[in-house]
Formats: sequence, structure tokens, C-alpha cells
Amino acid sequence: MGADFPPHLEPEPFLAVAHFVTRPPWLPDLKPASAEALAFGGLWAFLLDAALMVIILTFAIDAYAPPQDLPWKPLRLNDPPGLATAVKFQRAAGDPDLCREVLAAGGVDFTVEPDRLSGDCPLTNTLRLRDGVTPLSPAAPVMTCRLALSYAFWDRHVLNPAAQAVMESEVARVEHYGVFACRNVYGRSEGRRSEHASANALDVAAIVLEDGQRLSVVGDFTDENDAGTLMRAARTGACDYFRAVLSPDYNAAHADHLHLDFGRFGLCR
Repeated sequence: MGADFPPHLEPEPFLAVAHFVTRPPWLPDLKPASAEALAFGGLWAFLLDAALMVIILTFAIDAYAPPQDLPWKPLRLNDPPGLATAVKFQRAAGDPDLCREVLAAGGVDFTVEPDRLSGDCPLTNTLRLRDGVTPLSPAAPVMTCRLALSYAFWDRHVLNPAAQAVMESEVARVEHYGVFACRNVYGRSEGRRSEHASANALDVAAIVLEDGQRLSVVGDFTDENDAGTLMRAARTGACDYFRAVLSPDYNAAHADHLHLDFGRFGLCR
């Protein structure tokens, strides 16, 4: 039951003191936000949260993911192939300065050749490999940097690992039929220039192992033994680093060598 109060002690209604808790009169009246404004604000909040998560995720990936999987990390010859290797490799092959930088950082010794701009087959962006890769025989032919980059990656990530896995021996040298030759394709009197005309192709004839074994394309490529397995693995793995790889499987003109180039056309046979 409620208490009865004398008239002079009756409590004032709550509204009588409301003026003590109302807003100061100098504050502007605030209109309720529209549904559109609330939706727009929610969208911006979501976008800011998403951007923050992307930044955090990017820093985490950059710190912990393998560098060969990240396209913004530099290409390194000593890194195993990864998700971004192909993209970074193409970028380096197309940039002479970056190409030489990747070779040098990977421990490859070379000498840069001056450009030859005169004659029927001018040469630009060429060098001679000196050390840090399996030696070529004949030694140190003039070749483009992109061909040298392809050879270095093939040698380190395909040829020698395959030789160790199949033959239990490292490769002592790679014998070849040449790199530069000022001629058309197949030596024809007409037609387009061969990649050899710009020192951008290597014809591999044989590989010689550290244990003295010599494996040739003409003698071993088609054999169903360890030597044949290694030669075919060398061919197939070359397709990851060279643009055109032509073997005895392609035609009779390549029965005795692997044609490896970094030209305009891509083919792996």
C-alpha cells in the first residue's frame, strides 16, 4: 500500500525535475539517422575491417611464406622452384640488369660482352659464363643473359638433381654443338632467323658425369635404361626454364641434340 502524505509534503512529479537532466539548450537537435545512412556507415565499417585484415594477412604472408612463392620477393637461383618462380623468372629474363643481378647473387661468375651492332646478326645483352654452373664444352660461349639464366636454373634445379637421383653422380660438363650461328632456321637460304643468330639458343649434345660416364642424346635418349631416363628428364625439365625445347621426339633434325632457346615461340617436344 502506498503511504498517505499530507498535502504540503506530497512529492513533486518526476517531470517537475526533468529540467535538471535534459540537454543543455545550446546543443543542436540531432535528427535520427536514415536507413540509407546507417547502411552506408555499416559498409564503410566493413571495408575498414577488411582492409585491416588484408594488411595483417599481407604482413604475415611476407614474414612466414617461402620467398619463392611470393611474386614481390626477388628471384634467387638458390631457392627451390615455387608458386611465383615462373613469374619472377620471366621478369628477370626480360630485364638485362636484373638478369645479371640474379646470376651474380646466385654465385654465377660471368663476363659481360660488348654489344655488336654491325653485321647481319647483331648481338646485344650477351655474356660468357665462367663459373658457378656446370661447365660447357666448348667453354664459355657467347650467349644472351636470358639464355644464361635459363641454363643456370636448368643446371641447378633439373640437370644435376636428376643426375644424382638417377645415376648417383653429379654432372662434370655439358657438351654442346654451339650457341651463336648467323643463319636462318635449319640453315635455309630463306625464312626467319634462327635463335642461334642472336646467341639465344644452346644445342646440347651430351652430358659427362663426375664418375666418367658420357651420356649422349643420339646414343642414349631413346634407351629404356637409367641413361635414357636421365636424358629425357633433362629434356622435360628444361621446358620449365626455356621457351623452346626440341629433342629427338620432335623431328629427325634434332636426333643428336637438345635444342634449348629463350625465343619468341614456346614448344616442348
